[in-house]
Amino acid sequence: MPLSSSVNQAEPLQLALPRNLFNPLDWFRNGGFRSRNADPRKNLRRSIAHIIGERPSNLGLYQLALRHTSASKATAIEGFRESNERLEYLGDAVLGMVIAEFLFKKYPYKDEGFLTEIRSRIVNRETLNGIARKIGLDRLIEYDGQRTKSVPSRSSMYGDALEALVGAVYLDKGFRFSRQFILKELLSHYDLDLVVQNNVNFKSRLIEWAQRSGKEIRFDIISEKGSSHFREFIAQVVVDEEPFATGSGYSKKKAEQSAAEKALALIEV
Repeated sequence: MPLSSSVNQAEPLQLALPRNLFNPLDWFRNGGFRSRNADPRKNLRRSIAHIIGERPSNLGLYQLALRHTSASKATAIEGFRESNERLEYLGDAVLGMVIAEFLFKKYPYKDEGFLTEIRSRIVNRETLNGIARKIGLDRLIEYDGQRTKSVPSRSSMYGDALEALVGAVYLDKGFRFSRQFILKELLSHYDLDLVVQNNVNFKSRLIEWAQRSGKEIRFDIISEKGSSHFREFIAQVVVDEEPFATGSGYSKKKAEQSAAEKALALIEV
Protein backbone atom coordinates (compact mmCIF):
# COMPACT_ATOMS: atom_id res chain seq x y z
CA MET A 1 0.00 0.00 0.00
CA PRO A 2 1.61 3.32 -1.04
CA LEU A 3 1.92 5.90 1.67
CA SER A 4 2.18 9.53 0.61
CA SER A 5 2.41 13.06 1.99
CA SER A 6 5.09 13.70 4.57
CA VAL A 7 4.39 14.42 8.24
CA ASN A 8 6.25 17.39 9.67
CA GLN A 9 6.39 16.88 13.41
CA ALA A 10 8.07 20.18 14.07
CA GLU A 11 5.19 22.29 12.78
CA PRO A 12 1.41 21.83 12.67
CA LEU A 13 0.21 20.45 9.35
CA GLN A 14 -1.14 23.04 6.93
CA LEU A 15 -3.75 21.14 4.99
CA ALA A 16 -6.40 22.19 2.49
CA LEU A 17 -10.01 21.30 3.19
CA PRO A 18 -12.17 19.46 0.66
CA ARG A 19 -14.59 21.85 -1.00
CA ASN A 20 -17.50 19.45 -1.18
CA LEU A 21 -18.07 18.87 2.54
CA PHE A 22 -21.26 20.05 4.17
CA ASN A 23 -21.34 21.69 7.57
CA PRO A 24 -24.65 20.94 9.31
CA LEU A 25 -23.89 23.48 12.02
CA ASP A 26 -24.18 26.32 9.48
CA TRP A 27 -27.91 25.66 9.48
CA PHE A 28 -28.11 26.59 13.17
CA ARG A 29 -25.55 29.41 13.11
CA ASN A 30 -27.33 31.13 10.24
CA GLY A 31 -30.74 30.77 11.82
CA GLY A 32 -31.95 28.14 9.39
CA PHE A 33 -32.11 28.17 5.61
CA ARG A 34 -35.31 28.78 3.71
CA SER A 35 -34.57 25.97 1.28
CA ARG A 36 -36.44 22.72 1.77
CA ASN A 37 -33.10 20.93 1.11
CA ALA A 38 -31.43 22.51 4.15
CA ASP A 39 -31.65 19.42 6.34
CA PRO A 40 -28.72 19.31 8.81
CA ARG A 41 -29.03 15.55 9.33
CA LYS A 42 -28.98 14.95 5.59
CA ASN A 43 -25.96 17.21 5.17
CA LEU A 44 -24.14 15.47 8.03
CA ARG A 45 -24.95 12.06 6.55
CA ARG A 46 -23.47 13.14 3.22
CA SER A 47 -20.37 14.56 4.90
CA ILE A 48 -19.75 11.38 6.90
CA ALA A 49 -20.28 9.24 3.80
CA HIS A 50 -17.71 11.37 1.99
CA ILE A 51 -15.20 10.95 4.83
CA ILE A 52 -15.55 7.22 5.56
CA GLY A 53 -16.49 6.05 2.07
CA GLU A 54 -19.85 4.55 2.94
CA ARG A 55 -23.26 5.77 4.03
CA PRO A 56 -23.52 5.74 7.85
CA SER A 57 -26.08 3.34 9.30
CA ASN A 58 -26.38 4.95 12.75
CA LEU A 59 -26.08 8.70 12.29
CA GLY A 60 -26.48 9.32 16.03
CA LEU A 61 -23.07 7.76 16.68
CA TYR A 62 -21.40 10.28 14.38
CA GLN A 63 -23.34 13.17 15.86
CA LEU A 64 -22.03 12.13 19.27
CA ALA A 65 -18.49 11.69 17.93
CA LEU A 66 -18.53 15.31 16.78
CA ARG A 67 -19.87 16.74 20.07
CA HIS A 68 -17.01 18.29 22.02
CA THR A 69 -17.20 18.18 25.81
CA SER A 70 -17.81 21.95 25.89
CA ALA A 71 -21.14 21.25 24.14
CA SER A 72 -22.04 18.18 26.21
CA LYS A 73 -25.73 17.53 26.80
CA ALA A 74 -27.56 16.42 29.92
CA THR A 75 -28.99 12.90 30.02
CA ALA A 76 -31.55 11.04 32.08
CA ILE A 77 -28.69 9.86 34.30
CA GLU A 78 -28.06 12.50 36.94
CA GLY A 79 -24.60 14.01 36.66
CA PHE A 80 -23.80 12.33 33.32
CA ARG A 81 -23.49 14.55 30.25
CA GLU A 82 -23.03 13.17 26.75
CA SER A 83 -20.02 14.20 24.68
CA ASN A 84 -17.53 12.46 22.41
CA GLU A 85 -15.16 11.51 25.25
CA ARG A 86 -16.32 7.89 25.55
CA LEU A 87 -16.11 7.38 21.78
CA GLU A 88 -12.67 9.00 21.84
CA TYR A 89 -11.59 6.40 24.41
CA LEU A 90 -12.88 3.58 22.20
CA GLY A 91 -11.44 5.04 19.00
CA ASP A 92 -8.04 5.49 20.60
CA ALA A 93 -7.96 1.76 21.37
CA VAL A 94 -9.12 0.74 17.87
CA LEU A 95 -6.67 3.10 16.16
CA GLY A 96 -3.83 1.88 18.35
CA MET A 97 -4.67 -1.76 17.64
CA VAL A 98 -4.80 -1.31 13.86
CA ILE A 99 -1.58 0.70 13.75
CA ALA A 100 0.16 -1.81 16.04
CA GLU A 101 -0.84 -4.71 13.78
CA PHE A 102 0.22 -2.82 10.66
CA LEU A 103 3.67 -2.00 12.07
CA PHE A 104 4.11 -5.54 13.49
CA LYS A 105 3.63 -7.02 10.01
CA LYS A 106 5.55 -4.33 8.12
CA TYR A 107 8.66 -4.53 10.34
CA PRO A 108 9.06 -8.24 11.26
CA TYR A 109 12.66 -7.80 12.47
CA LYS A 110 12.22 -4.67 14.61
CA ASP A 111 11.95 -4.86 18.39
CA GLU A 112 9.13 -3.73 20.66
CA GLY A 113 10.79 -0.41 21.46
CA PHE A 114 10.98 0.57 17.78
CA LEU A 115 7.37 -0.43 17.12
CA THR A 116 6.13 1.49 20.16
CA GLU A 117 8.04 4.63 19.18
CA ILE A 118 6.78 4.64 15.58
CA ARG A 119 3.20 4.02 16.70
CA SER A 120 3.44 6.96 19.11
CA ARG A 121 4.61 9.22 16.28
CA ILE A 122 1.76 8.12 14.04
CA VAL A 123 -0.89 8.84 16.68
CA ASN A 124 0.83 12.05 17.78
CA ARG A 125 -1.92 14.51 18.76
CA GLU A 126 -0.73 17.35 16.53
CA THR A 127 -0.53 14.99 13.56
CA LEU A 128 -4.06 13.70 14.22
CA ASN A 129 -5.19 17.34 14.47
CA GLY A 130 -3.83 17.95 10.97
CA ILE A 131 -5.46 14.86 9.50
CA ALA A 132 -8.78 15.79 11.13
CA ARG A 133 -8.60 19.19 9.42
CA LYS A 134 -7.71 17.65 6.07
CA ILE A 135 -10.72 15.35 6.04
CA GLY A 136 -12.96 18.22 7.17
CA LEU A 137 -13.79 17.30 10.77
CA ASP A 138 -12.99 20.80 12.04
CA ARG A 139 -15.98 22.08 10.04
CA LEU A 140 -18.32 19.55 11.61
CA ILE A 141 -17.40 19.59 15.30
CA GLU A 142 -20.06 20.90 17.67
CA TYR A 143 -18.61 22.96 20.51
CA ASP A 144 -19.56 25.86 22.77
CA GLY A 145 -20.45 28.77 20.49
CA GLN A 146 -18.92 31.26 22.94
CA ARG A 147 -15.51 29.76 22.12
CA THR A 148 -15.95 29.96 18.35
CA LYS A 149 -13.28 32.65 17.94
CA SER A 150 -10.90 31.46 20.62
CA VAL A 151 -10.13 27.82 19.78
CA PRO A 152 -6.33 27.49 19.56
CA SER A 153 -5.13 26.22 16.19
CA ARG A 154 -3.15 23.50 17.97
CA SER A 155 -5.94 22.44 20.31
CA SER A 156 -6.37 18.69 20.72
CA MET A 157 -10.08 19.07 19.95
CA TYR A 158 -9.67 18.00 16.31
CA GLY A 159 -7.49 14.97 17.03
CA ASP A 160 -9.87 13.96 19.82
CA ALA A 161 -12.79 14.13 17.38
CA LEU A 162 -10.87 12.01 14.88
CA GLU A 163 -10.40 9.28 17.49
CA ALA A 164 -14.09 9.57 18.41
CA LEU A 165 -14.95 9.20 14.72
CA VAL A 166 -12.93 5.97 14.59
CA GLY A 167 -14.90 4.77 17.61
CA ALA A 168 -18.17 5.60 15.88
CA VAL A 169 -17.09 3.82 12.69
CA TYR A 170 -16.17 0.74 14.73
CA LEU A 171 -19.57 0.60 16.44
CA ASP A 172 -21.44 1.37 13.22
CA LYS A 173 -19.52 -0.76 10.72
CA GLY A 174 -17.46 -3.26 12.69
CA PHE A 175 -13.74 -3.93 13.00
CA ARG A 176 -13.04 -5.01 9.41
CA PHE A 177 -14.44 -1.81 7.93
CA SER A 178 -12.74 0.28 10.64
CA ARG A 179 -9.39 -1.33 9.84
CA GLN A 180 -9.85 -0.57 6.14
CA PHE A 181 -10.84 3.03 6.91
CA ILE A 182 -7.77 3.60 9.10
CA LEU A 183 -5.30 2.03 6.68
CA LYS A 184 -6.77 3.52 3.50
CA GLU A 185 -8.16 6.88 4.54
CA LEU A 186 -5.96 7.88 7.50
CA LEU A 187 -2.60 6.13 7.21
CA SER A 188 -2.35 7.22 3.57
CA HIS A 189 -1.60 10.75 4.82
CA TYR A 190 1.77 9.62 6.23
CA ASP A 191 5.14 9.17 4.58
CA LEU A 192 6.09 6.24 6.78
CA ASP A 193 9.73 6.26 5.73
CA LEU A 194 10.00 9.87 6.87
CA VAL A 195 8.24 9.06 10.13
CA VAL A 196 10.80 6.33 10.82
CA GLN A 197 13.78 8.48 9.84
CA ASN A 198 12.65 11.52 11.82
CA ASN A 199 13.94 10.14 15.11
CA VAL A 200 13.71 13.29 17.20
CA ASN A 201 12.98 12.63 20.84
CA PHE A 202 14.45 15.73 22.45
CA LYS A 203 13.76 14.60 26.00
CA SER A 204 15.59 11.29 25.51
CA ARG A 205 18.54 13.04 23.88
CA LEU A 206 18.78 15.51 26.76
CA ILE A 207 18.64 12.76 29.37
CA GLU A 208 21.42 10.91 27.52
CA TRP A 209 23.52 14.10 27.53
CA ALA A 210 22.97 14.52 31.28
CA GLN A 211 24.02 10.95 31.96
CA ARG A 212 27.20 11.34 29.90
CA SER A 213 28.00 14.63 31.60
CA GLY A 214 27.25 13.48 35.14
CA LYS A 215 24.43 15.99 35.50
CA GLU A 216 21.22 15.63 37.47
CA ILE A 217 18.20 16.56 35.40
CA ARG A 218 14.45 16.71 35.87
CA PHE A 219 11.38 18.13 34.13
CA ASP A 220 8.84 20.19 36.06
CA ILE A 221 5.45 21.49 34.95
CA ILE A 222 5.63 24.98 36.40
CA SER A 223 2.33 26.43 35.20
CA GLU A 224 -0.87 25.84 33.28
CA LYS A 225 -3.05 28.33 31.48
CA GLY A 226 -6.23 28.36 29.48
CA SER A 227 -9.63 26.74 30.05
CA SER A 228 -10.19 23.14 31.04
CA HIS A 229 -10.87 22.31 27.38
CA PHE A 230 -7.90 24.18 25.88
CA ARG A 231 -5.15 23.99 28.48
CA GLU A 232 -1.54 24.90 27.73
CA PHE A 233 1.29 23.60 29.90
CA ILE A 234 4.65 25.24 30.66
CA ALA A 235 7.53 22.84 31.39
CA GLN A 236 10.94 23.67 32.80
CA VAL A 237 14.19 21.73 32.51
CA VAL A 238 16.18 21.80 35.75
CA VAL A 239 19.87 20.83 35.59
CA ASP A 240 21.75 20.36 38.87
CA GLU A 241 18.90 22.14 40.67
CA GLU A 242 19.21 25.20 38.39
CA PRO A 243 16.44 26.26 35.93
CA PHE A 244 17.83 25.77 32.45
CA ALA A 245 15.11 26.10 29.78
CA THR A 246 11.33 26.27 29.43
CA GLY A 247 8.87 25.20 26.77
CA SER A 248 5.13 25.04 26.23
CA GLY A 249 2.63 22.67 24.67
CA TYR A 250 -1.00 21.54 24.75
CA SER A 251 -0.02 18.43 26.72
CA LYS A 252 2.57 17.85 29.44
CA LYS A 253 4.53 15.59 27.11
CA LYS A 254 4.64 18.24 24.38
CA ALA A 255 5.70 20.90 26.86
CA GLU A 256 8.56 18.73 28.11
CA GLN A 257 9.68 17.98 24.55
CA SER A 258 9.64 21.70 23.76
CA ALA A 259 11.68 22.52 26.86
CA ALA A 260 14.15 19.74 26.06
CA GLU A 261 14.56 21.00 22.48
CA LYS A 262 15.42 24.48 23.75
CA ALA A 263 17.85 23.06 26.29
CA LEU A 264 19.63 21.05 23.58
CA ALA A 265 19.96 24.20 21.49
CA LEU A 266 21.60 25.97 24.43
CA ILE A 267 24.17 23.23 24.94
CA GLU A 268 24.52 22.72 21.16
CA VAL A 269 23.99 18.94 21.26
